[in-house]
Amino acid sequence: MRENNPLRIGLIGFGCVGQGFYNIVEQQPGLNLAITRIAVKTPGKARPLPAECFTYHADELLADPDLDLLVEVIDDATEAFRLVSAALRQGRRVATANKAMLARHLPELVQLQAEFGGTLLYEAAVCGSIPVVRTLDQYFSHEPLRAVSGIFNGSSNYVLTRMSEEGSDYAVALAEAQALGFAETDPSLDMGAFDPRSKAVILAAHAYGVFLAVDEVLNLGIEGIAAADIAWAAAQGQKIKVVAGLYRLPGGGLTALVTPQLLGPESALYGVEREFNGVVIEAEFAGTQFLQGRGAGGHPTGSAVLADVLALRRGLRYAYAKRPTAPDAQLTHGLELEAYVRHPDAGVLREVLTWLELPPEALHTDAHGSFATGAVPVQQLWAWRQELRSLGVFVARQGEVRPVAVPAGAALATAELV
Repeated sequence: MRENNPLRIGLIGFGCVGQGFYNIVEQQPGLNLAITRIAVKTPGKARPLPAECFTYHADELLADPDLDLLVEVIDDATEAFRLVSAALRQGRRVATANKAMLARHLPELVQLQAEFGGTLLYEAAVCGSIPVVRTLDQYFSHEPLRAVSGIFNGSSNYVLTRMSEEGSDYAVALAEAQALGFAETDPSLDMGAFDPRSKAVILAAHAYGVFLAVDEVLNLGIEGIAAADIAWAAAQGQKIKVVAGLYRLPGGGLTALVTPQLLGPESALYGVEREFNGVVIEAEFAGTQFLQGRGAGGHPTGSAVLADVLALRRGLRYAYAKRPTAPDAQLTHGLELEAYVRHPDAGVLREVLTWLELPPEALHTDAHGSFATGAVPVQQLWAWRQELRSLGVFVARQGEVRPVAVPAGAALATAELV
């Protein structure tokens, strides 16, 4: 490509993010970018551009040698992986926003880049407009990190904000979020904390050099939350937020989980409201950093896509510098957390206490019914996660995950904690 010619882009997907990216490019002709081909799935769908601007076969873009790079922003993780992996096998430059695809296939995609010489960037896949991937991969590439945590999902955060503001029930707040376009018609990925789990897995590769298996990371959502939980947190001077966390353990291992968490005003995440995301980076030498921004939406996420496109033009590649010294992952065994557990049926709650190895005296009663608090093994939350979700049991952590306390005089080998 000659220096003065525009960079020719093939865009796969023209939904919220695709249109946002397209609009940003069109408004900045000085960037010298040209979206020359757009692939979409459904013929006849109403779109803001004429039908002749689209092709309905994404493979045509893969076969087009005149395109300088590809941007993939579809919502089908399986198809996204097929297209992105095929492009990398051609040695192409690709930007993607598909976090579910990346969380499941990142090791293979990194290998394809190394084998065929292509480049894959994906800032837009994590926390919308917040430049957290590149910050971790470049600025903190050689600094030990104690923790990376945050609010990675704007949809669930919006619901929690509205419940806190209005004292409303979950269903009412969720319906409002859906009406405003902040939550999908099927909200399970967001409200069940599957979406922020994918983002945490992606960040683990850059913050710690660890490739986690997404299905092995504990995620608990807010489907069972009620106004009583918001009121209980407020009585403690706290708010409930869905927090995804990567934490270095005292023994040097790495743990990861996504759960609702009770936070006080001392937390940087306490004031992150509505559809905003926030990321806290706790570095060994640089100290604590806090990043906040819009976590979703066409223009915020499209802006992150644009940043990747311009970085691809400059030849940037992720370094994954910490891979050679990556710590071992310790996701459930030998760990515990202080938990708050509530269910409207006291009989169900008593049964749940046995699952979570909480004693009967952990059960409390307030004006809103029964709840329990106490130290819960993370392994038990993992083992019963599906039952907890199906029964509508709400679980929130208080504080961070920690190694299980060893009773005085107990002979417990270190190997049993990993």
